[in-house]
Amino acid sequence: MKKITIAIDGFSSTGKSTLAKQLAKQLNYIYVDTGAMYRAVAYYAMTHDLIVNQVLNDEELIRQLPNINLSFTLNKNSQHADIYLNTINIEKEIRSLEVSQWVSQVAAISAVRKKLVELQQQMGQQKGVVMDGRDIGTVVFPDAELKIFMTASAETRAKRRFHELNEKGQPVSYLDVYNNIKQRDQLDSSRADSPLVQAIDARLLDNSDLSMNEQFNLVLGWVKDIL
Repeated sequence: MKKITIAIDGFSSTGKSTLAKQLAKQLNYIYVDTGAMYRAVAYYAMTHDLIVNQVLNDEELIRQLPNINLSFTLNKNSQHADIYLNTINIEKEIRSLEVSQWVSQVAAISAVRKKLVELQQQMGQQKGVVMDGRDIGTVVFPDAELKIFMTASAETRAKRRFHELNEKGQPVSYLDVYNNIKQRDQLDSSRADSPLVQAIDARLLDNSDLSMNEQFNLVLGWVKDIL
C-alpha cells in the first residue's frame, strides 16, 4: 500500500503529539516527536550548567552539540517511543514546566535546528511517518503529502496543559502555564530561523471545540482521501 508523509505543525499544547500517535498507530506508521528532541537539548543545557542566572549560554551549547546523541526506543508498556539522551531515558524529565520555559529559546538557535532537522529528515526518508513540531511542513518535509496546522485559543491550551501536568503530579499554577504558553507562542512565531507559520498548502485544524475522537476521525478522513 502507498505510504505518505504526514507533517503536523502548530502552537504548543494543541495536542499535536496525541493526534500524531493516534494516526501512527492506526496506519502502522513511524511516529517522531520532534518537540521531544528540542526538549531533550533544553534538558541537556539545564543539566550541564549552560543556563546560569536565567541566561542560556548559546555559544557553549553549540560547542557541545556533538556530545548530544538522541534516539527513540519503543516503550513496551506505553507502546510509544521514549526519547533517550546519550543512552539515558529522559522521557519523563523533559515534560516538566521548567523544560518548557527554555525549549523555545533552545529551538531558536540555528545550529541546534540544523542538527535536529537533519536527524528528522533521515528518520522520514522511507515515508510512512507521522512527524509533529513547529516547522515540519515548511522546512523538514516541504513535500509532505498531508500537512496539518493545529491551533486553539491560548485559554483552551492552558487549561489542557494545566490538567495534564497536575495529573502527572507536577504542582503548577494555571497562570504560570498560561503565561508560558503565551511566551512560547511569541518566541516560536517571531524567531528568525524557521518561525512557526502555517504552510500555504497545510490544512488548518482548530480543535478548540473538538473532542479527540472528532479530531482523529476528521484527520483520518483527510488521510484516506489522499491515499
